[in-house]
Parts: sequence; C-alpha cells; structure tokens
Amino acid sequence: MHIKKMPESERPQEKMLYAGAGGLSNAELLALIIRTGTGSKSAVRLADEVISYASENMGGLGMAEVKELTEIDGIGEAKACSIVAAMELSKRLISDRQGAVKVRIRDSQQVADILMEEMMYEKREFFMTLNLNTKLQIESKSVISIGNIDSAPVHPREVFGPAIRRGAAAVVVAHNHPSGDPTPSMQDIDVTKRLLEASKILGIKLLDHVIVGNGCFTSMKAEGYFTDQEKILKA
Repeated sequence: MHIKKMPESERPQEKMLYAGAGGLSNAELLALIIRTGTGSKSAVRLADEVISYASENMGGLGMAEVKELTEIDGIGEAKACSIVAAMELSKRLISDRQGAVKVRIRDSQQVADILMEEMMYEKREFFMTLNLNTKLQIESKSVISIGNIDSAPVHPREVFGPAIRRGAAAVVVAHNHPSGDPTPSMQDIDVTKRLLEASKILGIKLLDHVIVGNGCFTSMKAEGYFTDQEKILKA
C-alpha cells in the first residue's frame, strides 16, 4: 500500500485536509484563523508570536481583547476581530456542552469549592473574578492578573473591565496565596478597599473577596472588611 507522506513545508490548510484538525499545532490552527502573515513572517510564525504575547501579557489568548491584540506587530483590526470571535465562539460552545444550568453563588464556601482545586497548588498568585448575572449565576470567569510568588498586583479598572464588557451585575474576586496561608495581607486589605469604592461608583456589586490557601480560605466579607469601614481604615 502506498502511503502518502505529508511535505514538511505544507501549509496549515493543506495539513488539515491531510491529517485533520487534531494534527495541527495551536499556532497552525490560529494561522488558519488569521489567514495571512506579513512580508517578513508566515501566518504560522505570526500566530506563534500572538500566542506567546497573549500568554505573557493577557493571561492567555482566551482573555484577549481586540484593542490589545492590535498592539502586536502584524495584527490589524481584521485579524484581531477574527481571533476574538473564534475565542468567544469556543467559550460559548464549551458553555453549551456543560449544560444550560448555571451555578448560582450563595456564599464564600461555594466560591472556594469552585476555585480551590484550580488555585491552591499554583506557585504564583492568580487574581480572578467570577462575573455574575442578576440572579447571581456565574456567566464567566476572568483571569485578571498573574503575579509572582508574593503578589499579583491589580487595579480596579482591570478587575471590573471584563464585568463591564460582559454586562455583569455583580462580581466575586479571588486570589491564591502560594504560601498556603490565606491570612489577608496589607495589600489584600488595600485592594479590597479600592475595589469596594470602585464597585459603588460603577454600580456593579462586589459580593466577596476570597483568598485561597492550601485546603483553606479566607472570606474578606466574613472577616468584616466589607461592612466594618473602621477596621479597614485601621488595618
């Protein structure tokens, strides 16, 4: 039986026709979405640069916005829109497969249960938000910042940006302490204060700030930092 060998130089489209989508790398799949490269870069090379840039600066390609992508050399508005559209379609398809029933947030324990396995073994701080609708059901999850072993610096505009874009009515913010100890730091207290102030201005309710440790967690709301302004000012 004669077996056709696929040329090494074959383009992603031809490779897909020969081997199927499963035989393509992430860069090759993205190259099919952006379609063309530039005068000095092939579509695959450009796609590889986009993936690397998004991972380092945006927390992953799934979090990218059109404006952010156009900062990459070789990516114009048309390519950026195609990438964001593909990512959004992927998210929606995944959501559909997970079922129509959405999780309704009732307390901080539930938030911890959702995020614990994902966050407690991370060696860097991840700051995330759960974006909720008016029924307090989770509509989406956003990675806001990935820091070092000690901190993941955030700004209110970064935290509430995804919520605004997605029309969220409320958010829950959460981050992990790689040390395993979820005791709030001075920075955690300061961030919580600033987020509470921003939530009132924006009209997007901040339900809680959960700190995930190793098999344990701290709810800033349960600790009194949401209602006891004197406590937060003295801290």
